[in-house]
Amino acid sequence: MRRYFIAAVVVVALALPAAAVAKGPISASISGPGLEGPLVIKGDGEGPGTALGTLASTSGFFAQMYGQSPDPTLASRPTGTLGPRYLAVYVVPGPNDIRSRVIQYIYPYAKPGALTYMRAGQTFWNGRKAHGGWYQASAALKRVLVRAGLPAKAP
Repeated sequence: MRRYFIAAVVVVALALPAAAVAKGPISASISGPGLEGPLVIKGDGEGPGTALGTLASTSGFFAQMYGQSPDPTLASRPTGTLGPRYLAVYVVPGPNDIRSRVIQYIYPYAKPGALTYMRAGQTFWNGRKAHGGWYQASAALKRVLVRAGLPAKAP
């Protein structure tokens, strides 16, 4: 029994730093062609289940912000047609009540599939740097954006 307790404590201790680092956004504001004004998406940005969580997970936000292993981001722009570009400004809470803003460009109508881009080196939380890169998104990204108010077809 004691062995299981020690193992559980070790697992929790190892998981806490990772959970503390990989904070999801608390809101996103999306602007671009075909919109009368910015779309504000709120909710729990930690994972799927809310519009914001689905946006963060399907757009590659976590890989672009914090890096992942294996790394799903691409260093250079994939070939194909990008289509209209949308600007997503995420608000990310951090330690000591810091709220950082990071920018991600979203290409929901790209061919052959939706893409996102985050510039590497964007600072957040008083000096941390975003990993950045291109991310090949699934069709779920476009679906969540259309549900939020983007046109179904490129404007």
